[in-house]
Amino acid sequence: MTILDLDNWPRKEHYHFFSQFSEPLFGICVEVDCTKAYQKAKESETSFFLYYLHKSLMAVNQIECFRYRINADKQIVIHDKVSASATIGRENGTFGFSYMPFDENFEIFKNTSDVEIERIRNTTNLFPDYIADDVIHYSSLPWLKFTSMSHARNLAFPDSVPKISFGKMTSNGNTRTMPVSIHVHHALMDGLHVGEYVDLFQDLLNA
Repeated sequence: MTILDLDNWPRKEHYHFFSQFSEPLFGICVEVDCTKAYQKAKESETSFFLYYLHKSLMAVNQIECFRYRINADKQIVIHDKVSASATIGRENGTFGFSYMPFDENFEIFKNTSDVEIERIRNTTNLFPDYIADDVIHYSSLPWLKFTSMSHARNLAFPDSVPKISFGKMTSNGNTRTMPVSIHVHHALMDGLHVGEYVDLFQDLLNA
């Protein structure tokens, strides 16, 4: 973890401008092609959710500003790595927040995530033991093919963690697509950077 040199950052004025907003997060919804990713997940008999979640984590970790966070001293922290805090559903209709540490090796990521998913499904706890900002807030809404999204937020609580949500996969002929919502702090990045994430995520899904 390092501290960004704000004085020599090209987005210094943008940071000071947008960090004063009562709602500094902006959101974009896109659709990604997950045809190849879904096929590969099924061929390897693995969870499609964990497969595309890992691809998303690979993308955000390669784009530095997705690892930026604003600390209590208004400094910009650059985390070496960010992991997933994803909502995991239970059979009774509730959910719990998870902590899934990122590893570039999918099998390692899957094994630790499987343990976390099992823990959540067998407890009533809302929060994991590890709570920090070196994560992406993930959620999955496999029942909805959404075209827009907003998030419940406590505006009195400072929050610079990106939020990425995945929707219902649908088929059109031989093509499978899935909506993705990305909400990020405008003091830390712009639409350009969200576009970079989307392009890289799509490339990884196609790989």
